[in-house]
Amino acid sequence: MIAFTAAFADGGEAFFTKADAFFKKNVSSTGGVYYASIKSSPAELNALVKDIASYPFSSQSKNTQKAFMINAYNILVIKNVVDNYPIAQPLSVPGFFDKKKFNVAGMLLTLSDIENKKIRPVYKDARTHFVLVCAAKSCPPLPNYAFMPSKLESQIAARTRKAMNSRSFIKVNSEKKTVQISQIFEWYAEDFKAEAKDFITYINKYRSTPIPASYKSSFYTYNWALNVKKK
Repeated sequence: MIAFTAAFADGGEAFFTKADAFFKKNVSSTGGVYYASIKSSPAELNALVKDIASYPFSSQSKNTQKAFMINAYNILVIKNVVDNYPIAQPLSVPGFFDKKKFNVAGMLLTLSDIENKKIRPVYKDARTHFVLVCAAKSCPPLPNYAFMPSKLESQIAARTRKAMNSRSFIKVNSEKKTVQISQIFEWYAEDFKAEAKDFITYINKYRSTPIPASYKSSFYTYNWALNVKKK
């Protein structure tokens, strides 16, 4: 308990500052991750993983808990890649999402547990699908900053708008009057349909140019190739 208290004498705020510095250093402006560089100098990542394990989660506000879980997920995805790097994709590692367990604020959780037990059912916010990044190229790009409790709402909203207006994420063909959308919508349909009557209606809430309701929609195949960036 003494070590726990000493590590978080600030109440846990330093975790977010350290996470922010880590993302700024190790993630490109387009969302690619410098995995090789992290693997060669893993001290900063390992320190964050240690902080995640002992974070004083229960004493935080719900908003801070949400920001912590989002950052923890993204950091632990990177940790899982780095521990197995080089790999072609996260699915190259058996049990990448549902077998490997991490200590998250004293709880042993898989990446799937963090998403499907600690985030989705607790916050009921479909926008979190655009800030949880699973190391694949078809994921929304990882931001090169941490999600901060004081700015969380605006940061999530901004990432959602970015994804919904991205031509590579939402593929609109005006000539054919079609739209291809990410399989994220297919996999988590219940989350999006809890907030809108259909996928296009949900997407249009965040688009600068709405997609006509008459357009035919389909899902494009998810690209699981690693979101790697080399220096």
